Amino acid sequence: MANNSYSGVKNSLVEANHEGEFGCSLKELRALMELRGAEALEKIGETYGDVPAICNRLKTSPIDGLSGQPADIEKRKTVYGQNFIPPKKPKTFLQLVWEALQDVTLIILEVAAVVSLGLSFYKPPDAERDHCGKAAGGVEDETESEAGWIEGAAILLSVVCVVLVTAFNDWSKEKQFRGLQSRIEQEQKFTVVRGGQVIQIPVAEIVVGDVAQIKYGDLLPADGVLIQGNDLKIDESSLTGESDHVKKTLEKDPMLLSGTHVMEGSGKMVVTAVGVNSQTGIIFTLLGEAEDDDDDEEEKKKEEKKKSKKVYKKQDGSVENRKKAKAQDGAAMEMQPLNSDEGADAEEKKKANLSKKEKSVLQGKLTKLAVQIGKAGLVMSAITVLILVVLFVVDTFWIQNLPWVKDCTPIYIQFFVKFFIIGVTVLVVAVPEGLPLAVTISLAYSVKKMMKDNNLVRHLDACETMGNATAICSDKTGTLTMNRMTVVQAFIAEKLYRKVPEPESIPSSTLDLLILGIAVNCAYTTKIMSPEKEGGLPRQVGNKTECALLGFANDLKRDYQIIRNEIPEEKLYKVYTFNSARKSMSTVLKMADGSYRMFSKGASEILLKKCHKILTANGEQKVFRPRDRDDMVKKVIEPMASEGLRTICLAYRDFKASDGEPDWDSENDILTALTCLCVVGIEDPVRPEVPDAIRKCQRAGITVRMVTGDNINTARAIATKCGILLPGDDFLCMEGKEFNRRIRNEKGEIEQERIDKIWPKLRVLARSSPTDKHTLVKGIIDSTVTERRQVVAVTGDGTNDGPALKKADVGFAMGIAGTDVAKEASDIILTDDNFSSIVKAVMWGRNVYDSISKFLQFQLTVNIVAVIVAFTGACITQDSPLKAVQMLWVNLIMDTFASLALATEPPTESLLLRKPYGRNKPLISRTMMKNILGQGVFQLVIIFTLLFAGEKIFDIDSGRNAPLHAPASEHYTIVFNTFVLMQLFNEINARKIHGERNVFEGIFNNLIFCSIVFGTFIVQIVIVQFGGKPFSCVSLTIDQWLWCTFLGFGSLLWGQVISTIPTSRLKFLKTAGHGTQKEEIPDEELEELDDMEEIDHAERELRRGQILWFRGLNRIQTQMDVVSAFQSGTSFQGALRRQASNSSQQQQHDIRVVNAFRSSISLYEGLEKPESRSSIHNFMTHPEFRIEDSEPHIPSSMTQTQRTTLPPNETPPAPGTPLFPQTGLEGLTNPPDDRREDFL
Repeated sequence: MANNSYSGVKNSLVEANHEGEFGCSLKELRALMELRGAEALEKIGETYGDVPAICNRLKTSPIDGLSGQPADIEKRKTVYGQNFIPPKKPKTFLQLVWEALQDVTLIILEVAAVVSLGLSFYKPPDAERDHCGKAAGGVEDETESEAGWIEGAAILLSVVCVVLVTAFNDWSKEKQFRGLQSRIEQEQKFTVVRGGQVIQIPVAEIVVGDVAQIKYGDLLPADGVLIQGNDLKIDESSLTGESDHVKKTLEKDPMLLSGTHVMEGSGKMVVTAVGVNSQTGIIFTLLGEAEDDDDDEEEKKKEEKKKSKKVYKKQDGSVENRKKAKAQDGAAMEMQPLNSDEGADAEEKKKANLSKKEKSVLQGKLTKLAVQIGKAGLVMSAITVLILVVLFVVDTFWIQNLPWVKDCTPIYIQFFVKFFIIGVTVLVVAVPEGLPLAVTISLAYSVKKMMKDNNLVRHLDACETMGNATAICSDKTGTLTMNRMTVVQAFIAEKLYRKVPEPESIPSSTLDLLILGIAVNCAYTTKIMSPEKEGGLPRQVGNKTECALLGFANDLKRDYQIIRNEIPEEKLYKVYTFNSARKSMSTVLKMADGSYRMFSKGASEILLKKCHKILTANGEQKVFRPRDRDDMVKKVIEPMASEGLRTICLAYRDFKASDGEPDWDSENDILTALTCLCVVGIEDPVRPEVPDAIRKCQRAGITVRMVTGDNINTARAIATKCGILLPGDDFLCMEGKEFNRRIRNEKGEIEQERIDKIWPKLRVLARSSPTDKHTLVKGIIDSTVTERRQVVAVTGDGTNDGPALKKADVGFAMGIAGTDVAKEASDIILTDDNFSSIVKAVMWGRNVYDSISKFLQFQLTVNIVAVIVAFTGACITQDSPLKAVQMLWVNLIMDTFASLALATEPPTESLLLRKPYGRNKPLISRTMMKNILGQGVFQLVIIFTLLFAGEKIFDIDSGRNAPLHAPASEHYTIVFNTFVLMQLFNEINARKIHGERNVFEGIFNNLIFCSIVFGTFIVQIVIVQFGGKPFSCVSLTIDQWLWCTFLGFGSLLWGQVISTIPTSRLKFLKTAGHGTQKEEIPDEELEELDDMEEIDHAERELRRGQILWFRGLNRIQTQMDVVSAFQSGTSFQGALRRQASNSSQQQQHDIRVVNAFRSSISLYEGLEKPESRSSIHNFMTHPEFRIEDSEPHIPSSMTQTQRTTLPPNETPPAPGTPLFPQTGLEGLTNPPDDRREDFL
């Protein structure tokens, strides 16, 4: 990077011409920006005089900025550099090829191929081979033995193919990732003043001398000096490591540095250094140089790590961990033009905590599965080689009783190499190196498509995590609502107006004060612009609540811009900017007579407490007592809030000149004794698509919670409109204060147990601070109440949402309303700020998971069959029926092509009809295991029939026991061809993994899939008909082809047979590919859980009558059990607190009762309404009442498929009522609703 970095020296000639035109050289400005605080002020004073003088020297105006002439901008870029840091060079294609060659199995194959090649060229001195044993003889003619080199060469060629495909995939992935970077780069714009106009330009276009407007939430894109600031506080921790916010003022510290965050306030700065000359740029340049100069292994390794960030390493099948990426993102990810490689400077700081971060769910499961399969493959291939060698040695030296002749050594070695190649081929087919490829392709494809669905994914595996999400904590404004605010009601001059009043009906003195207050006490960056299209709505720029107030001023037929022109921002005496602690904003004006007037606006219930007076109908002040305030809350604020309006209070206060200047820093004394001007109700309509999106989430098993800063009535009204709250639901809505009171103990510490009592029922958290949001997210993630760990997604737009976004499993930042800080902390940016885009993200996430499962189902079938065929074939016929090159072709089909075909299936709405999988759900469910084993058995039967009886069926010569360099046979070609065709048809079967019948559904929506299957078929025809010696094939007749195709098609028909068998009947099936759990769940429990969770369509096809019949029997059985248990006088508590001394008969009774309740959930969930299930059946999920001692034996009439439910006319008891009145069991109440749901 040092080589291509822009430096002042390089352009010394150009600078010599231009430098005279500007009063500061690049060097001077760089030196100035390295100073801080008092030192910097001193330097500015000595060298330049003051900040306007610097502007003067840079030929810019503090008020109007640069002229914006293209020539001037170009000149500045030439002299001072561009605001851009050259990125690191990407890996070349050759480097990627070299990396792909590092694959262990490929190296083994290469070695074997080279040895095989070398030996095929070696000829024994005398060509008499008869004395070397039967196997070596029988070579037909000279040309055949000469063609021995072909196999070695073909293996090498296939290795080259595999390597090139892998390298190409890695290369396109890297390219895609860079494309994503540049997309984020273009997204980021910054506000500057040019030619007196405030415009937004891409960050890379900023030049030295630009006057930039900075506001709360910005990430500074360049270094600069403050021209004017209001209450400005900056977080410089990314550069200095100090976490305290630094106050920036003209008097004390005006230096602003790139890569730092504006945490409060607003202001203007003149840009003094950009790109590689800014403070962040200098750090990056140093980092780059350190890497260039230092050729230590350590450095190289680090660089590798950095480069391979977000690029999946093929060998370990791992998805670059999202959390790690977050930790390393440092200051730079969002500030793309100033970004060479993400946050390398932060990397060192964060190294310590990296090891603790957990892997992404899918990555953990895949790595574990790949290792298990790899080990099995290694064992199988070792045994294959061993058996082949032993059989050969026994046959040649013992049965044929031949001596070891020196001349025969090369021939024997050739045999051993052949055996070794067969062993390696078994290994190659067994090791699923396609797994990482499938994950990568699937994620890369999803990310690309998600762009179109308004999801800009910053960390690849956030996409997959989203599929497991169980909870979404969403903001209200802009996400659930349209973020287009308008004032619809107002309380002015003691009168409540249901629509915007006519200006004539308001006293003119009150109106003047109101318009002045709105004009100066809204950020000057907020404006109402004329509509883009004729007849459209006016455009709102900036803070939407302030836009509503400015719109209100316009509706009152007054122009706020006239006032702003009279009182420019520089003339504002003091500004207390809005922050989440104040919940208000105030601006102080100095009047002509030396007095001060302060205007305030803020949340009505907060600001009204500080009002001591109110303006009457004739514009005079009168005392405003607490009693009046309570009246106002009841009559004005609550009715507005219950209609979903946000209420804002506008007030003012005069400070007399005679009292002297107040102490502006003691805010509590300043922000009191206000006079209330008016209270407005602002409407922000719910986005029309949100209620439907929320319904989809709830159906998909995802709980949506609203976390908002609005008051509780407004929040409740909006939540009801959205469908987060439904009438008659027993859910909690609470305010931040109440939430904090409930979750803290006497010492004020947060306790997890207390949070656990609240969050399952909490749906709306109002008047919440960002800390509350973070606490809630952390509480839900750390909770152990539910059976599975919750996976939480959070949306945020403010700077202070950063911690919650980082803590969440998936953080969504708003692309339009979001601040740079929020975007940087997030994993996905919603480019349209819309909640329904989150639902799309869930769909894509689940789709990734299913794609991987589809691929696994296909791959494992091929693996099992190929390995068994090669193994048994080798042991029985001393030669693998599938040759090394053929195996490599199969490997290519099933790894690269299948991963492309199955990983690019588009998502369907049906993905949202199931519950989230959870972190411990195995990758390979029992239905999938049924499909894999079923197809495996079918394919093995066909292959072995062809192998051992094929020559009789087709009336051809047998290909078994052929000598070393024998030509290819029709027999083995048919075996190979049938095998490949069965895989092709099975690829269509693999499209469905939940036992659906119709495997063709939606097949034409996926062109990639169709073209790959069709393409593979064409290539297969070419290989068989024209492959000849390299592929060990002979061309087949039309009849033979039809038979092969028919047998292949058989796997589709067989798939239908398999899907008819209900999975629950096959108790022996196990699952595979579990995530690593913290506490391993016993197998039996997992099996039970799986039985309940899995969608098995065969099961659903049982007739409804049967179910009702079972249910009736079951209910009678249950009632009898309960009656007999209670008749025998055993209280139910006895069952729960069982003593060891109890008689076995008594235990029997207790177990019967428990049994009656244990057989609770109906498998036929789809056929009953959830309300019809009584919570009585679920008390077993309540942790206090687990029965550990013995597993009850379910009577024969109560098998697993028979479960109890309440009769339709019975209603379940209300939550909290005792389950067993008058039975000594009053202590038992229902478990919370969501526990019930989770158990289901």
